[in-house]
Amino acid sequence: MCQHQPPCPTADSADREAAQLLAHHPEQGWSLLCNGVVLFEDTGELLPDGQVIAPHRPQHPGRAVTAA
Repeated sequence: MCQHQPPCPTADSADREAAQLLAHHPEQGWSLLCNGVVLFEDTGELLPDGQVIAPHRPQHPGRAVTAA
């Protein structure tokens, strides 16, 4: 699969988003990583086995979250 050295993280590893880009289509809102993960503009992901990872970006970028 991955021919990079060191190898890219696998699709089931916690750091899967660190894999290298194979294809980038910002006009369509998605990118394909070396490990087969499709990343979407909204930070959602589609794994090679069909599993969907919901978007996980912060609700309010740039705003600090404070405890009540």
